[in-house]
Amino acid sequence: MAMITLQNSRSAEITVLTNNFIDNYMPEANGEFVKVYIYLLRLLSDTSVPFSLEQMADHFFCTERDIVRALKYWEKENLLTLTYRNNEDIADITLNIPPVKSEALKPEISTVPISTDRQKTVPLESSAKPSAKSASSLSPDRVKELKQNDEIVQLLYIAEQYLGKTLTPTEMKKILFFYDELKFSPDLIEYLIEYSVSRGHKSIRYIETVALAWAEEGITTVTMAKEANSRYSKEYFTIFKSMGISGRNPVDTEITLMNTWLKDYGFSMDIIQEACSRTVLSTGQPSFQYADKILAGWKDKNVRTLADIKLLDAAHQRRKLEKNAQKKDTTAKPASSNRFNNFHQRKYDFNEYEKKLLNQ
Repeated sequence: MAMITLQNSRSAEITVLTNNFIDNYMPEANGEFVKVYIYLLRLLSDTSVPFSLEQMADHFFCTERDIVRALKYWEKENLLTLTYRNNEDIADITLNIPPVKSEALKPEISTVPISTDRQKTVPLESSAKPSAKSASSLSPDRVKELKQNDEIVQLLYIAEQYLGKTLTPTEMKKILFFYDELKFSPDLIEYLIEYSVSRGHKSIRYIETVALAWAEEGITTVTMAKEANSRYSKEYFTIFKSMGISGRNPVDTEITLMNTWLKDYGFSMDIIQEACSRTVLSTGQPSFQYADKILAGWKDKNVRTLADIKLLDAAHQRRKLEKNAQKKDTTAKPASSNRFNNFHQRKYDFNEYEKKLLNQ
């Protein structure tokens, strides 16, 4: 296990989150990334603290790649500096004072036009992406104009009832962003908030993540959203069953991994179930991280069907047999000419053995 040294360029004896971080960095960051950053602050003391990515991944019930992704995000935001060993493993992490952000310095992000027809259904396989703009792209005049719309006023009131509090300016702009940029109807936004709250999430960041996912899939109506949620729930619990898990709902880290398998890797359910079965056989318990390593390996080898997995298994078994045979050849002593060695030596036909494996 490679150990990493965490170094501090600041002198602080307690865990401190600056107002600058809370106001300018936290709202735009993925919630898991924020957890990683706060945990790094927690680890700091007067002396350097050694730890590993594996330990950190275990702490958050995620993969090491998730931790690295978070670290690289914060490095891009200039909140930390990473140094690497010769083998490209992370050696040191230095936390920096969060630079003060200025809205005027933010680059303008190009966008993909979205149809203004709210009833138009975009196919799920469409390559069109949702607008890359954020809520900050709404001008004060546009916000003022939208807030004069009776439909919007009602929507904001309903949102406050679901969230159980008065909306902050940032939360209000996010909801207006769903309406004005993502072209969600008020009914769809209401269901979006209801759905998020029902899952125990009142964070506007979580709600925005779901909204962007729906927009990318071309979901434009409440009916489509419910069908998608039902479909994913069915797939989640099918995977749970393959892992031998029952009696509880999936947590966020498990949902993230399952979405990666289904969407990013594009695996069919039978391949995911095969990985889950192998996970339980190998570890004796359900492990989403272990299953992810299996599936990531299959993705790298362009596995698309169970037949592809059989080919990989056969090739692996063949290499294993050849390796064992080579060991026997190099370690075997010269046979004496007595009668106990006068028998026909066995030879393996590896091609024939591979055929038998594939035909099982």
